[in-house]
Amino acid sequence: MEIRVLDNNKEQGKLSFILKDSNPIFANTLRRLMIDEVPTMAIDEVEFSKNNSILYDEMIAHRLGLIPLKTDLKSYNLPEKCKCEGKGCNRCQLKLVLRATKGSGVVYASELKSKDPAVKPVFAEMPIVKLLKGQTLELEATAVLGKGKQHMKWSPCHAYYKYRPIIEITGDVKNPEAIIEVDHNNIFEIKDRKLVVNKDRVLECDLSLDYSQIDKNVKVTASDTDFVFYIESFGQLSGKEIINKAMDIFDEQLDELAEELKKAK
Repeated sequence: MEIRVLDNNKEQGKLSFILKDSNPIFANTLRRLMIDEVPTMAIDEVEFSKNNSILYDEMIAHRLGLIPLKTDLKSYNLPEKCKCEGKGCNRCQLKLVLRATKGSGVVYASELKSKDPAVKPVFAEMPIVKLLKGQTLELEATAVLGKGKQHMKWSPCHAYYKYRPIIEITGDVKNPEAIIEVDHNNIFEIKDRKLVVNKDRVLECDLSLDYSQIDKNVKVTASDTDFVFYIESFGQLSGKEIINKAMDIFDEQLDELAEELKKAK
């Protein structure tokens, strides 16, 4: 199995790569691990001191939970795996405080003050609520590690994949203009009156289009062993961190399965 990185845009949190010499089972397992099993920090409980804004406590708490928080996986444990057994300590939870009093203005995520500088809102200008004259919002929030399979607020990314397209031109194409007309991704181009493949655009090919209906010499098929992956991080972790953690979790699960099989014998 081989991985070839296609693009790694750290600013936008986007990562794409080709997974070679694999199979659909492993590809989908990797996708599910990244979305459901890789843990991140998110606000789970909120204690309000004052709130006379237009939004109820429950609505603000829901909004706070959906604010992505930068996550340091080395410094925090999942509550169920912490030495405190989930009772709450500095190794499995973090406090964030918000105190806002405005004549008229929006309260942003940047006003959440974290006790750990490494764990803070990813998007500082994410709005929480608008306060009018005389309105106040004071609260203390508790953030913990969790997994996307428990709630989407803990999911680190959107991950998806497709089979790598294989494009073949096996002979002279009589009407290359007809192929160009239905090709919306610039996969093909005409050079010296001949249809050729734009190698830089092959991965953008739409596998649902059947060009052989126009000309039998143009064949588009899908690889059974190679997959094009796309990861769009929500900002808590980088794409590289998400993949590495997903593989660590996969190894742990395989070890657990091996131990269970030994007990079964």
